[in-house]
Amino acid sequence: MALLDGCQEGKKTPVLKEVKCPKCGQIIEVFEKEGKTVEETVCDACQYVVNEGTYLSEL
Repeated sequence: MALLDGCQEGKKTPVLKEVKCPKCGQIIEVFEKEGKTVEETVCDACQYVVNEGTYLSEL
């Protein structure tokens, strides 16, 4: 069973992604897991808020 734990742990770990802000086009960094953001992120340039649970395909 220990062999399978590594696979499951990889799915639980958020990944840092760079995406364009939908409002101003500036690059912002979001943490993503399973295609969705895992925390609220604010664009430094225009203060646009990317809410937790937003699908990256929506950005």
